[in-house]
Amino acid sequence: MVMRRNAHTLAELVVVVMILGVMASIAIPRLQFQAVQKKKLEAAAHKMVADLRRCRSMALRDAATNSKGFEILRTGNPWTGYTISDLDSHATIDTVTFDSSVSATGDNKYDFGPLGNLTVGGSDIVVSADGRSYTISFVAATGAVSCTEN
Repeated sequence: MVMRRNAHTLAELVVVVMILGVMASIAIPRLQFQAVQKKKLEAAAHKMVADLRRCRSMALRDAATNSKGFEILRTGNPWTGYTISDLDSHATIDTVTFDSSVSATGDNKYDFGPLGNLTVGGSDIVVSADGRSYTISFVAATGAVSCTEN
């Protein structure tokens, strides 16, 4: 009579688990967490658009008392962040630093005058990371800001 084996030994299970562990340790670092990087890029681009609109809004709001307006000034080359400043009092309103994987290109500064228009700057800003990018565009006469994914 021939006996059939219906189970695996502990040694066989340990070997299989070790092989799976080695394969996972090789595969996981190679995974590109593109969804996370895309969200970081998207957040940086939309934050910059919001801050540009905020800067324009403050220039319009304070037009009666601030004849110079507000600016967004680049930090780093290429951009690693920016500061928002009052051009009249030279006070820094806010400072933003991008995640290390995100960079941007564009003019060194963008000034919004008391009418909300751009007085300095105006070229498009391209915010990029890992081969993806967003373009932030301006209407110089009005200071309107828009953002599109490339």
